[in-house]
Amino acid sequence: MTHVVIIGNGVAGITAARALRVREPAWAITVISGESAYHYSRPALMYVFMGHMRYQDCKPYEDDLWERENITLVRDWVVAIDAERSTLALHHGAPIAYDKLLIATGSKSNRFGWPGQDLPGVQGLYDLMDLKALYEASETARHATIVGGGLIGIELAEMLHSRNIHVTLLVREKSYWSNILPPGESALVNEHIREHGMDLRLETELEEILPGRDGRVARVRTKDGTEIDTQIVGLTAGVSPNIDLVRDTAIRTNRGVLVDWSLRTNIENIYAAGDCAEIVREGEERNLLQQVWYTGKMQGETVARAMAGEDVSYDPGIWYNSAKFLDLEYQTYGQVPARAVDGQTQLWWQHRNGKRGVRLVYDTKTKHFLGLNTIGIRYRHRVCESWLREQRDIEFVIANLGTANFDTEFFARDEREMAVSFREQMA
Repeated sequence: MTHVVIIGNGVAGITAARALRVREPAWAITVISGESAYHYSRPALMYVFMGHMRYQDCKPYEDDLWERENITLVRDWVVAIDAERSTLALHHGAPIAYDKLLIATGSKSNRFGWPGQDLPGVQGLYDLMDLKALYEASETARHATIVGGGLIGIELAEMLHSRNIHVTLLVREKSYWSNILPPGESALVNEHIREHGMDLRLETELEEILPGRDGRVARVRTKDGTEIDTQIVGLTAGVSPNIDLVRDTAIRTNRGVLVDWSLRTNIENIYAAGDCAEIVREGEERNLLQQVWYTGKMQGETVARAMAGEDVSYDPGIWYNSAKFLDLEYQTYGQVPARAVDGQTQLWWQHRNGKRGVRLVYDTKTKHFLGLNTIGIRYRHRVCESWLREQRDIEFVIANLGTANFDTEFFARDEREMAVSFREQMA
């Protein structure tokens, strides 16, 4: 009997396990995770902390599902992979042999060697251990400092703000998340953060994290010499593939575990998927590294087919992401560079109240629609994706913006204003 072992019970690993079970009813499938007994939704952790959900509500599946689907769950940490013998060493349990292995170890918070970064009270926000540490630290904290601007940073800021903890955000760039957001969207987010009473400090870099008498974090010092009293430091300057387990093995790595388009590594019976997988793009300047929930799910489905023997290639599809900056909704579809790109034209509309904006991007020569951002407005995924798949021209998109809006009656005037503004910019 073929035995498949999956390291990691996040969305990529669990999706692969369930998809494999459908394709191969007789195979033995084992999922190993030291973090949690059962799969849970990582994006939901902030809502547990804020009291909007219970932890059990974060588990998409009933606990007895795994027994019913004959998927074995092992609560332990894998400490070594012996690719030559096809065995795994565990921290507590006996070694486990496999016929096929899937590495789905996810990401970890970036740490850049700041003095004091390992002090108690300094943490990222990624998993249940981080959530537990945050619960403990927030019981007595009066002030928190978030280092880094991005989606995780604003989530952590909102979580702490909900418990009446004063939040300072240190952002190295001139504007929030400006390596991803174009200037208009980023400026809206800056203003929104400050309107919520948070201390947003742009062009400010962390120099050092300083302890108090009890050995816990007590202050941070910025590169301009400013010291800030703080009891919690959130390190949210991005995440990196969690590949510590495979660094000293025969499995090839770069930023992540290197895989081909079928998500197979250089070892015939070993695969990788999700945040830790880096797809080699021959002839391209950079490989493909995708670290969002829905791509993890897509890769889990693809790798299950590959492990079952299908000739399959991962299709990343049309790029999409959504998030909230506090209560400000954000969506992005397709190609929306943070800065202007030769051969592309960007159109930007912002509502007079400063709370909503839409950006359209199109090919300057062909007029083909390439992507859009919405902020403070929610558009229908199906409609936006169809425009991109069908390579609609920009005039078609402008004329049909109302079909994408979830509340066309409320925003009808906005769409008329948008159309006028966009056409004026194109003239």
